[in-house]
Amino acid sequence: MGTDAVIIWPRMEPFLLGVLQVAPSTKLSMHYLRKMSAYVRTRDGCFPVLSWSMWRHIACGKLQLPEDLAWLYFETFDLLTDHSAVTRLEWAEGLSQCSSKSELEQQRNKLSVDTLKFLLFLYIQQLNRVSLRASLIGEGWPNRTRSPSPSDREAKTSMQNKNWDDQAHLVFVQSHLAEILELLVGPAQLSKSGQTSRDCQIPLEVVRSLDLLLEGSTNHNRTNVQPIHRLLSEDPLQSQAGYSALSCCFNLHKLLSCVQHVLTLNPFGMSACLRSGKKLAWDQQAEGPMKRAKIARNTHTAPHGSKIILMSQVMKQTLAKTSEKLIGSNVKLHRCSGAFIYLLSPLRSVTVDKCQDCTVVLGAVETSVHLHRCQNVQVVCVTARIIVSASSSCTVHALTPTRPLLLPGNAEITLAPFHTFYPSLEDHMASVGLAVIPNAWDQPLLLGSEGLMGPDPPCYRLLPPAEFHMLVVPFKMEGDTCEVPGGLPEQYQAALDEKERRIQKWQKTVMEAKLNKEQRLQFKELVEVKFHKWLLETGHRRELDSLIPPPTNVVNHCETGRAADAEHSRTGEVTMAS
Repeated sequence: MGTDAVIIWPRMEPFLLGVLQVAPSTKLSMHYLRKMSAYVRTRDGCFPVLSWSMWRHIACGKLQLPEDLAWLYFETFDLLTDHSAVTRLEWAEGLSQCSSKSELEQQRNKLSVDTLKFLLFLYIQQLNRVSLRASLIGEGWPNRTRSPSPSDREAKTSMQNKNWDDQAHLVFVQSHLAEILELLVGPAQLSKSGQTSRDCQIPLEVVRSLDLLLEGSTNHNRTNVQPIHRLLSEDPLQSQAGYSALSCCFNLHKLLSCVQHVLTLNPFGMSACLRSGKKLAWDQQAEGPMKRAKIARNTHTAPHGSKIILMSQVMKQTLAKTSEKLIGSNVKLHRCSGAFIYLLSPLRSVTVDKCQDCTVVLGAVETSVHLHRCQNVQVVCVTARIIVSASSSCTVHALTPTRPLLLPGNAEITLAPFHTFYPSLEDHMASVGLAVIPNAWDQPLLLGSEGLMGPDPPCYRLLPPAEFHMLVVPFKMEGDTCEVPGGLPEQYQAALDEKERRIQKWQKTVMEAKLNKEQRLQFKELVEVKFHKWLLETGHRRELDSLIPPPTNVVNHCETGRAADAEHSRTGEVTMAS
């Protein structure tokens, strides 16, 4: 088998889930990362594993990054690490027991990351840079007195999100592969000008760090996806990559040439999914407007971390799905309008892009839920991270252990507690390592390229308890979850209790009115007219009607609970009337 039978491509996950969707800080330029690469090799607790305390020292003391931003990078990288669900639940338990900042720091200090992979992770933050020209370079670490101001490029970058663009991933790696490899080389092998010699050697253990960004296979067996270090150290690429089995090292320049020669577009990326992905069948899918929808998946061929489900242009429909095909998938909802979408399975990530007037109810999402360029969208989720960028008039009901990220371009964002459940929700949460505490839904982090942004003008609010109501998932499923995991915050539970008392008082008033038969009929008609008018005005009538399955359609996992949802809506109307 010749070398042409092997292909290597950029992995999707580091770019999709690891790159923050803002213009990167100039303090993460190649100049400073070179300095960091040399620095970590001379300090205890930095190499080959980097502790949180040492990263905080470098980020805050040397790079002058805010501590919250330093932790954000560290935490985001850890989300990419393939921890078991049990490990993540144990970490959440440790955090939940921290009652002071010192205890929180002690817990964080238990976390460490692979140093070289973390350097590469910091480097790829430049994916969303508007201009990839070198930033202004200083002679040492960043100037402590320098105070960068926000710029228009932040908003521009937020509108040019490349995290899903596999073509952009390929171009980025092709253009920057030499610098990527340079970060892995020890300072002793670099000249004063920062150049590497022709005979520069790089150990196999160091090349393993590239597994974060690159993987590959043979053209004839793409199901056997392998990390890049294994492909490069074995035939047929071994000789071309300059690998010596005796020294277990690569010749750096041969390695660079070899990878550039076999580098290609991700065969499991979005482009391939759009070109050859299978259509996904849905439990609730009516005729009419749904014919415009484009729903595709690659879950039948893609390896873990590369599973994609794309739903585009879903208009004025209610869709529901719980299926093994969804488990572990990266879902993108694109240009949906007036839709009610229920994805009730454990998911890897979800991106809601350019949608408007939609409600999206999700199962447990292992990594992140990202709203981008959306308008009047409500998202309900349990997830490791919430991200909102360039969106307006959106509401997020979340249970999340990390602070919601509000990026540039947002307006009128409402944050609210998670307020629903379905029978298998807690099982799904356990399967992806999500616990009920800690829950940081109400502690947003406003982030720009150079760090934290001020609250003026405010782009978000916390939902007032008086406006809070529960959401009923209108499907019957198997499982034991019968209430909101972890319960509701005290003030929101009190608001619901007050509404319930008002309903009971109203019902008692009606009963004590001693209406005759004709008066009861008139009263009933009046209530029904107001109720149906409310359904039409709020759009709930269309949602309820779309929950009725077509006569020939058999729902395989979910059965509609239209009456329950209607009763919930009726209760809401009576509450408002009272």
